[in-house]
Order: sequence, then structure tokens, then C-alpha cells
Amino acid sequence: MNATRRAGFTSAVFLLAAGMFVPSAHAAMHPDWTMFGWDAGRSSAPTVPMGITANDLKGLTRQQVKIDGTVDASAIYLHGVTVKGAAHDVFFVTTTYGKTLAIDADRGTVLWEFTPASYDSVKGTYRITTATPVADPDRQYLYAASPDGVIRKLAVADGHVAWSTPVTRLPAREKIAAPLGFFNGRVIAVTGGYIGDQPPYQGHVAILDAKTGKLLHVWNALCSNRHELMDPKTCPESDAAIWGRAGAVIDAKTGDIFVATGNAPWNGIEHWGDAVIELDADATRMLGNYTPENTEQLNETDQDLGSSSPVLTGGPYLVQGGKDGILRVLDWRKMAGTAPHRGGESSHVPTPAGARLFTAPAVWQHAGASWMFVADNNGTAAFTLAGDRLQPRWHNARAGTSPVVADDMLFVYDPQGGLYVYDATSGRQLGELECGEGHWNSPIVADGRIALPEGNANDHDTSGVLDIWRLAGH
Repeated sequence: MNATRRAGFTSAVFLLAAGMFVPSAHAAMHPDWTMFGWDAGRSSAPTVPMGITANDLKGLTRQQVKIDGTVDASAIYLHGVTVKGAAHDVFFVTTTYGKTLAIDADRGTVLWEFTPASYDSVKGTYRITTATPVADPDRQYLYAASPDGVIRKLAVADGHVAWSTPVTRLPAREKIAAPLGFFNGRVIAVTGGYIGDQPPYQGHVAILDAKTGKLLHVWNALCSNRHELMDPKTCPESDAAIWGRAGAVIDAKTGDIFVATGNAPWNGIEHWGDAVIELDADATRMLGNYTPENTEQLNETDQDLGSSSPVLTGGPYLVQGGKDGILRVLDWRKMAGTAPHRGGESSHVPTPAGARLFTAPAVWQHAGASWMFVADNNGTAAFTLAGDRLQPRWHNARAGTSPVVADDMLFVYDPQGGLYVYDATSGRQLGELECGEGHWNSPIVADGRIALPEGNANDHDTSGVLDIWRLAGH
């Protein structure tokens, strides 16, 4: 992958978020939030105003919406769509046991609720999903995952199923933890394993046709020479989960897919544990790869490189965090091709508190600089990318999940409770919004509202809360 291609990433982001077309003035005034991270590159930094200023923070009011499940993920949002025959602004969420709900953003009422047939067999068990749904650019459908290993296309209007497609042959072992993606008429799903990594399973990337639901292509992180949806027992190796909070990260100019894998053997041929991988848009061809020099040690000590997803910075450099508490800067020009690339990082720095990274950093292009915001279980930090190095800009000792940048402010949810808002460039705290405890939940800021689910998937609850903060007049 060359630097010219990568430099086009940020210019194309909003086109994708708006459905690969130039948005109307109305859409720009009322932007949707269609997927985890706002755009296909998972920047978590909208390039348009989202309708909240620092002066608005004290005037926000919170509604706690009780829902039939825990959402250990984030919401998505569509403005002015038709649901049950009337126009609504709507948040959509998927619960840990696979229910997907449409919630009126103004009133907090549940407009419809889809429950998969598998719900009663999985509720209360270890079989969960923490995947965020993704909306189709046509704004008529969305795509959602469930613990039965199935991706479904649901109608925005009433939640009816247009198609359903399995992306695993062993849903009792292969988990859909990461958010779904959408690019150029295709839905992208990835798989990992459940807590305990009980074999057999293989992390894989599944590409589905959005119109028909046909499974088009599969790339397997283990036994990658097999381009099929495998029975996990038929591959001699297990694991290599693709489970980072951003899932598959997509270069919006080329459609190339970036993923990071968890613990498993690596041989640079057909087994790609603890690696960063670039695939073409069809997931049929490897374009680049990387694994750390100590890949065997990472595997043996449960230090998944892929506990976080690759971070696209807008240039030739990628950043990859992991359970070992290191943020690695990779010059991706040196990682191109199918030949194995072991070691060779350009630079590295610790995570904010040197802690394991389970979150998705946010990337913000501001005043000619690439900013990156990272939160772990013991701190939050801002960096700017200077050449091939991350330069610290500010730091605090407050824990956070995946941060979001909107209207020059950084929104960070502390899973011990509280949504904290900082000036993005200085780190000065601007406000604190009261809310309860959670796990991997993360906020979105859209159209003068903030939505944040509460709760922890590992509590196995079948009820939960979605917090909605609104400006006066909403």
C-alpha cells in the first residue's frame, strides 16, 4: 500500500458515512451516525458538526430508557426515517442476546423490537454478542448480529427480516464480538472466541452481499489457504480471534480491510496469530502483514496483539495497540505484500497507563495534524503523530472505553460510571454527565443528542438502560 493511497483516506471518509454520495444540505445539518466509529475507517471523529457545544453541556437533560437487554456496544442513529408510517429520529441498538431495538430519539419510546428465534436458547448463557449494528446507506435497512452466528438485514420501518446469513459453522465457539461494517454494497463481519478461548474456533472475515445476503468471500486467520466458511474442527490450529472493538477497519478510498488477530500460532504462511493484516476489498488477497518479533511469547502469555483494532492515521502509518500495553507505530509501506513481516516497528510508546488496551482509539485530523486519543482501564491520553512517532499531548488518570471526538470535544465513558467531556486539544475537563457502570459501552454524539448504553455483557442480564442526553427543544 503506497502513501498516496493512504493519504486519500480522510478525504473520502464522509462520502462513505453518507452512503458514497455527496450529502445534501439537509443531511449535513442533521448527520446520521450509521456505524461504530462513525465512518468505515472507525475514526470516531465526525468531520461535520454534531450539534453540541461546550456551553450546552450544563443544559443537557438525561433520559434513562429501560430496554430488554444489555447493550455492551454503542448505538447508531438515523435522522428523520420512516418507522411505522411516521417520521422519527431513531437510535438503534443490539443487545447481548441478539435483540435489536429501534428507539425514538426524542421520546425514548421503543418503536419496534426484533427478537431472533434463538433468543430463548441463549439468554442467560455465555453465548453473547457485543456487536454494534450498521445502517445501509439507503437508510431503509440495517444489519445486526446475534449469538446464533447469524447476520440479519432488518427493515428500518418495522424490524422485519429481509435476509439472514450465518457467518460461522460453530456459533457455540465462534463469537461475533466486534461491530459490523459496510462498504460499497457489502456487509463485513468478523469472528472471535468466547472467554476462555475454548477450541476449536478461527477468527475470520466474512463479506456478505448487502442486497441478497449471499456470503461472497471468507478470509481465515488460521488455515488462510482455505477460502471458505470452515468447520473449525477441520483446521489443525485454533484461535486468532478478530475481536478488537473496531472490528474490521476499512480504507474508505480503496476499500482495503485491516484487521488484527489474537493469540494463535504464526508462521507467515497460512497461520496468522497475533498479526495485523491488510486484505483487499473482497477479502480474497493479502496486501500486507505484520507480527511483532516476540509473537511466540505473545501467544504463550495471552498478550493478544489484536485486543485492539488497527488505527488508520490518514498517512502511511498505522498504530496497533495490544494487551502488552504498547502502542506500535508501523510504516505500512514496509509491510506490503504476502511475504511475512516480523518486527520492524517504526516506534512505540506505552498505552496511557501502560495497561492492556481493549478500546478503539479515536483519530482526529485537526489544524494539519493527526491526533489520536486512547483510553485504557487506568488513563486517557492524547497524542499527535509527528513523522513516525507518537508525541504525547496530554494525559489524565481516568479510565475510559472507546473515545469519541465531536465539535472539538472528547467524550470518554468511564466504565465505573460517568461520561467525561474534555477540550480535545488541551485535555481540560469541560463537563461530567452522570450515568451508571458498564464495560465496553461507548457514546455517540449526533444531531444535538448523546446516546450511551450502560451495563456489562458478562453480567448476563436480560434488561438494561440506554442513556439519552438532549438539548433543550429536543
